[in-house]
Amino acid sequence: MSLAVVFSRAQVGLDAPLVTAEVHLSNGLPGLSIVGLPEAAVRESKDRVRSAIINSRFEFPLRRITVNLAPADLPKEGGRFDLPIALGILAASGQIPPKALGTSEFIGELALTGAIRAVRGALTASLGARNAGRALVLGAPNADEAAHVPTSRVIPADHLLDVCDYLRGERLVEPHVAAAIRHTDRASEDLFDVRGQYRAKRALEIAAAGEHNLLMIGPPGTGKTMLATRLPGLLGPMTEEDSLASAAVHSVSSLGFKPEYWGKRPFRAPHHTASAPALVGGGTYPRPGEVSLAHGGILFLDELPEYERRVLEALREPLESGHVTVSRAQQQVDFPARFQLVTAMNPCPCGHLGDGSERCRCTAAAIQRYRARVSGPLLDRIDIHVEVPRTQPAPPATGDDKTETSDTVRRRVAAAQQRQRNRAGKLNHQLTVSELTATCRLRPKDSALLSRASDRLGFSQRAWHRITKVARTIADLAGNEQIQTEHLQEAIGYRALDRRAADSWQG
Repeated sequence: MSLAVVFSRAQVGLDAPLVTAEVHLSNGLPGLSIVGLPEAAVRESKDRVRSAIINSRFEFPLRRITVNLAPADLPKEGGRFDLPIALGILAASGQIPPKALGTSEFIGELALTGAIRAVRGALTASLGARNAGRALVLGAPNADEAAHVPTSRVIPADHLLDVCDYLRGERLVEPHVAAAIRHTDRASEDLFDVRGQYRAKRALEIAAAGEHNLLMIGPPGTGKTMLATRLPGLLGPMTEEDSLASAAVHSVSSLGFKPEYWGKRPFRAPHHTASAPALVGGGTYPRPGEVSLAHGGILFLDELPEYERRVLEALREPLESGHVTVSRAQQQVDFPARFQLVTAMNPCPCGHLGDGSERCRCTAAAIQRYRARVSGPLLDRIDIHVEVPRTQPAPPATGDDKTETSDTVRRRVAAAQQRQRNRAGKLNHQLTVSELTATCRLRPKDSALLSRASDRLGFSQRAWHRITKVARTIADLAGNEQIQTEHLQEAIGYRALDRRAADSWQG
């Protein structure tokens, strides 16, 4: 038989569309041509495949070989098609049984020796193969990643010869089982280490309980970054769905999948010089950005006003929708981007406004320009604004201190989140307007209180809704079914910094 068909998977965003490698041997001058919109790395595979076949002690056919990667209008990139092309040539030339190829899919880059190397996106390819009811054969370095897809059948191989032996039935290979994961201890990032800052820690607990966005404002060295790094330790474990989505994003990114990160909430802290494509994703062949790498976890932006304004404005849509769409001339891809935004900034350009040191020499106009770098619409999407003032230096925490540990706070957060899921099936920050009306109803006197605060501070309708959500979370932490006046007052207090009252704020 001079024609063979091999199944493989391409990579488009988080999708892994099926690609059929059709290999035909015909008479004519010896040569190998690849069609089907291959990019440079795919076109170069003919040299890798030829050497891999010869060095694996097979015969490379001295005939005209045509490889069609279908569908023809789908761009193909990377070295992932080396293995299916090599197997197609061997099957078309009768060196391995063609019928054995129909029950499996194959991805992998070949070394000149025939060894199989890792490729990006093995997890999404495994998900596609599982849904199609086929096993996935790939390089051993990718086996653990691919096996994290539930009910998948992953066949690892180190060499082209191993795959051929498997297809001939000469080598029995059991489906790979993902290794057990041991998460690193978070003891080094415990809330117990943060001295003082009780109001900021209270805000951090509320943000964790409802997964609300948080802005911390204070002079340098007051613990803003320290508080932010403690937030993952207050959150519960990721769901299976979020773990799979987060792992898929890392799988197709330049970072690659790391088994030890499975189920662990991401904490991304990009530098303030990051570009808009780095933050939200982009590239000729779109790759996920920081907002997608933080899916299910925390995106921490330190020195918030130092980011370019257009970069910060790109966050507005992902914060509302929970996903980001990257559009290019050839393709449009969607990446998940449901993250908790935590930000920090100084009160003025020099950072010393209101810290009691009298070192600040910033003019009112300079302070206004500095704060204006963060737009009102973005501040509107940040639920909690809290001051982190300078405090007197304190000795390291000891066992006799009253400072709570992350474990203690995490238990309260978990109880509050359970109340939210029992009531609405989701956390408070995810509530729609209609769900908000049904589950966060205010008493008449509290509605009047919020109306007066809105008139005085100029809150938008979005801010009104977010204040109500935060008040609902505060009530959940207190174990109350009804939002009380003190809960609403505390929630309003976390929004005063982004409106007219902020102009006169002195730290």
